[in-house]
Amino acid sequence: MDDKWLLIRKYDLWAHLTDEEYDELNIVHNFIEAPKGGYIYFEAFHHNKLYFVKEGYIRIGYIDDSGKEVIKEIIQKGELFGQITLEKDSLNGEFAQAYKSGVSLCAFSIEDFQKLLHKKPALALKYSKQVGAKLRHIENRLINLLNKDVKTRLIHFFWQLAQKQAVPASNTICIPNYLTHEDIANLIGSSRQTVTTLVNELAAEGLINYNRNEICFPDVKKLQNQVSVA
Repeated sequence: MDDKWLLIRKYDLWAHLTDEEYDELNIVHNFIEAPKGGYIYFEAFHHNKLYFVKEGYIRIGYIDDSGKEVIKEIIQKGELFGQITLEKDSLNGEFAQAYKSGVSLCAFSIEDFQKLLHKKPALALKYSKQVGAKLRHIENRLINLLNKDVKTRLIHFFWQLAQKQAVPASNTICIPNYLTHEDIANLIGSSRQTVTTLVNELAAEGLINYNRNEICFPDVKKLQNQVSVA
């Protein structure tokens, strides 16, 4: 079997597909590698692809009316992007760009993926749960932008990062740091200076340890409690 298929089979969404079903997705002809800064798509008003990140990070954003780049999301390996609703005209001019380093992706046409979902109800259920979680994340982010102060938004942001990780044996979670203070500021609707100040405050409170290489949450329960009262 092609090594590229084996590399995505470790992810739960794809773990139970047969060799024949992998063939139907035509992964071998839709395996994409892009260099740092390369665009997977740009202003994709009409686009029929769904993408799975095998390695690397992807910035999702758009250019606003003033010509400013607006970043909506930064996603990492194991996540999906593109036409996640399986509609051809739903991206509304967004772009997807390789960030921090080169990326490796698998691309599927909407039509091929829909055929597979019809054949595999278990896969359809897993996929619907992933999409539902993604949409809830977007909804919660919008609610926080409208109703919460910056520090609360930052705490919620870090909690969402922590939730993406496997449940640790201890009460501590550490993740590779792929986010600058500027990135975080863009994602929570703040300024870099304010984020820097608040990150230092959260570190002093024992909620995070942030450095160039990793972000650690030394007491996950304490972070969760802060989210609950915010």
